[in-house]
Amino acid sequence: MAATDGGGPAPGRVRRRRYRRRLRSRIILSFALFGLGLTALFAVLTQEARNRVENALVEDAMNRNIDEFAGRWFSDPDSPPEVPFEQVKAWFYTPDRFDVVRANRPEWASLSDGIHGFSGTDEFGHPMAYKLAVRKTPEAWFFLAYDMTQTQRGEAQFQRAITSALIVVSLLSLLIGWWAASRVMSPVTELANRLSRSGDSSTPQALAPHFADDEVGQLASALDDYAFRLTEVVQRDREFNADVSHELRTPLAVIRGAVELLLSRPDLDEKTRTRLLRIQRAEQQCTDLISALLLLSRNERGHGATDVGKVVEQLFDAHRPQLAGKPLALVLEGDQPLVVDAPEAAITVALGNLVGNAIKYTHEGEVVVRLRGDAVEVADSGPGLSAEDAARLFERGYRGTHAEHSQGGGIGLSIVRRLCALYGWHVRVVPGPVRGVVATLSFRPDVD
Repeated sequence: MAATDGGGPAPGRVRRRRYRRRLRSRIILSFALFGLGLTALFAVLTQEARNRVENALVEDAMNRNIDEFAGRWFSDPDSPPEVPFEQVKAWFYTPDRFDVVRANRPEWASLSDGIHGFSGTDEFGHPMAYKLAVRKTPEAWFFLAYDMTQTQRGEAQFQRAITSALIVVSLLSLLIGWWAASRVMSPVTELANRLSRSGDSSTPQALAPHFADDEVGQLASALDDYAFRLTEVVQRDREFNADVSHELRTPLAVIRGAVELLLSRPDLDEKTRTRLLRIQRAEQQCTDLISALLLLSRNERGHGATDVGKVVEQLFDAHRPQLAGKPLALVLEGDQPLVVDAPEAAITVALGNLVGNAIKYTHEGEVVVRLRGDAVEVADSGPGLSAEDAARLFERGYRGTHAEHSQGGGIGLSIVRRLCALYGWHVRVVPGPVRGVVATLSFRPDVD
């Protein structure tokens, strides 16, 4: 069965700082990706438009040129037509030479009328490309070739220029993103710094006057309103605790004085003395509980040199009259004294709940309190710990499955947990090795 631990460190500031850095990085990355994507899209569209326009112009020029070439031949079939076009080579074949085309240029012979593209290598092994315009008539076949090698070189240069522009724009977007992130995060960082510095003062300082009337200013105004409302709540809570403490201490002091006066009478019968001692113990428990609750409400660590063994003996003395004849032994084990830097009231309340629960739920056997170095172990021979109790033991208002009709509001162990959080102690409750429950209260403080 899993152990139940009532302590644990609160999250630190490192996680919030990492989140702030991730937000800055996301802004920079967004700018960089936006610039890269926009430039890449522009480059692709520009390249596609350039290719389409260039192909359309070349094919249109070649269609006009081959029509003119064929027209010159038809106008004077006896003399070969001139080819006054640059970067263009032209051929014509009469029917008696069609077989020459089929033998020497089989790829041309099978072509239909139109513009066709070819690529390969020239006689020197250099890469080359050309477009071929074809016009076939019964009287003659006309071929017009346009060298595209230079055009492809220009396209490669254009692609290199586009790639360079893509890299430059991406770096520029990265720099703009870094600058924009710094500008955007600067007021947020300033707000966080001012907010952290304002936590050192009991009176909240207004944040909104230090910021412009924008989103950050609205956030600062909302934080101001929340801080003032929270301060009012804390102030009312402190005043209430102080008033309740004062008003309760006065009647408790009266009760203490009256009980001590009555106990000093020599003619007091034993039954009355027993009841007065019970009232005296209840008054001391109320006083300790009030002192512990005041420490929790103020979030202040009180100091003192409290002998834990002495506190345990006092708790045993306070609970022995409540055993009601149960065959239950209360045992204190430990050779070395254990002294803790904390008020006796805090130790009494924390241990009192653990010892009180062990005595309440153990019907026979023994309750053993062991002093172990810097910890106290409370072991009982009761019914043990269920899975539901282990999961919810330190919840405020939760009463265990073995509570039955016992009195109590289920806040004792919740107070123990809060005291452990205040002083950096640890409380741990696990099932016993055979039966019962073992509760360990460690006084070793947390190391920041």
